[in-house]
Amino acid sequence: MPSLRDYRDRITSVKSTRKITSAMKMVAAAKLKKAQDAAERAQPYAHAMAEMMSRMAASLVISTASPKLLIGTGQDQTHLLVIVTSDRGLCGGFNGNLIRFAKHEIERLTLEGKTVQILTIGRKARDVLKRDYADLIIKSFTNIAGKDNIDFAAASDISGFMLSQFAENKFDVCHLLYNEFKSVLSQPPTTQQLIPFNLPETGGQDAAEGTKNPYDFEPEENEILAELLPKNISMQVFRALLDSSAGEQAASMTAMDNATRNAGDMINDLSLQYNRARQAYITKELIEIISGAEAV
Repeated sequence: MPSLRDYRDRITSVKSTRKITSAMKMVAAAKLKKAQDAAERAQPYAHAMAEMMSRMAASLVISTASPKLLIGTGQDQTHLLVIVTSDRGLCGGFNGNLIRFAKHEIERLTLEGKTVQILTIGRKARDVLKRDYADLIIKSFTNIAGKDNIDFAAASDISGFMLSQFAENKFDVCHLLYNEFKSVLSQPPTTQQLIPFNLPETGGQDAAEGTKNPYDFEPEENEILAELLPKNISMQVFRALLDSSAGEQAASMTAMDNATRNAGDMINDLSLQYNRARQAYITKELIEIISGAEAV
């Protein structure tokens, strides 16, 4: 049975831990506001840009003259998975959920006979996936998603590497896997096809059937798309980085809040056990004193 001193030491230790988790919760809450604002500002622009190009591509007759980022390589064999996690832990299941989601995608593609390549953003994805898929990782970026200020240049560097690999025919299809920031309590793992551009189901049909396009483009649609498609990839990566940063802070705040509450519950339990042990010790001392007095 633990001594009274053991109980006191444990209570003191848990109280110190509670102070740390409470402070980390406040830090995450302060960072969350800024990261959430940045993510919410980027989301409408990213959606609008993708929708604009979808409308433009829907009126385009797909041909060999179309941009390669639009029509792809003509194959579906090699898939590049871009996986975005945080650099740090202590954020609950934020990274674990996405990594499990990514592993499921890797296994699914492998069973289908596809060749899989992995590009990781964040230390957690790199450190966990290299245990089982070290030979599939072609590049790792760190110290990006965890920054307080994520700039567009970081997303441009990542997209530039992806575009150079695609230009060299290193892969056929590219998917972006990240935690989409929906709210403080919801950051579900999400996948988004970046290369080739995901055409709407009716893409090219209206133009092929001779339906009049309500828009006139200058220069031609192919030239506009050739210029905008690389920028769209950078924008979608930038949006994923912002979503991941905001989601990390939200998950960290929630995890630290739960840890603080659990520490409080543990302190109450330990205090109760301490009081019971102390009462038992006092009772034992009284019995020994009374027994000694009666023996005299």
